[in-house]
Amino acid sequence: MTPITVQWLPSSSHFGPALAESLGLAGHAIELHRFPDGELRATVGPVATTTIVCCSLDYPNEKLIALLLTAEALRRNGASRLVLVAPYLGYMRQDTAFHPGEAISQRAIGTLLSNNFDRVVTFDAHLHRTSNLADIFPGAEADNLSAAPEIVALLRADPVAAASVVVGPDEESRNWVADIAGQLGLSYSVAQKVRKTDQSVQVTWSDRTQFAGRPVVLIDDIVSSGGTLIACGEALTAAGASSIQAIVVHALFPHPLMPLFGRAGIRSIRSTNSVQHPTNAMSLNNLLAHALRNELDSLRLIGSQA
Repeated sequence: MTPITVQWLPSSSHFGPALAESLGLAGHAIELHRFPDGELRATVGPVATTTIVCCSLDYPNEKLIALLLTAEALRRNGASRLVLVAPYLGYMRQDTAFHPGEAISQRAIGTLLSNNFDRVVTFDAHLHRTSNLADIFPGAEADNLSAAPEIVALLRADPVAAASVVVGPDEESRNWVADIAGQLGLSYSVAQKVRKTDQSVQVTWSDRTQFAGRPVVLIDDIVSSGGTLIACGEALTAAGASSIQAIVVHALFPHPLMPLFGRAGIRSIRSTNSVQHPTNAMSLNNLLAHALRNELDSLRLIGSQA
């Protein structure tokens, strides 16, 4: 049995093979077969002592079942350590029961994954009242990486961004928007947001004059329904922004929404490859490879002591 390998579900073939190559490891695609009644059969590749499993958890329901089947096959065939690489981690928004009878999905999915994986690696998890990702995965290691280095690198190469105001859509974005703006030597501003429904959002700024005649870089962690991005675009356009571009970590929205963003004044949207999307412009592979090199180092240390 080899000491370490990378495997990926079909939906994560946009980054799994590249991650294996970056780490200098063998890589294998996990095969999924769908039976007529909708059940899945998972077939894993050659098992290693440590197996890194790649599966970004957008549209997560079926993928979670596939991960359970994958973990069972890998463990039964001899894997002793399983590392889940999920650049986007679904089911994090429901971290409490807001109404009687509601399930706390963050707790349920966190327990499910920690029961099957020894380590979970993700980017910019959508946490609200939970301060630490490790609290979600009892008994497992957890890495909540930041996509900020790739965003900074992208904007450093963008001549328009050099004169822009960096904008966050809500108070929750303040810390990382301030960090990105600080690294670029730019000013920043954060909106006050009131969410009325999943798709109805109101945003305001205490000082709208700061945007008049200036380009704006709007940075958000997740865009799914597009309501927040559209509201921000409309408000910034009304405030006189000369241009608006959006940078998104997790692009979950359907591509047909793009004309709506354009009508709101957003000139372009660029995203990371945490999920496969037509707007992908930043690869997280180097950041992932750096975070996972300790898996290789640990095995080398064990080998040297044997």
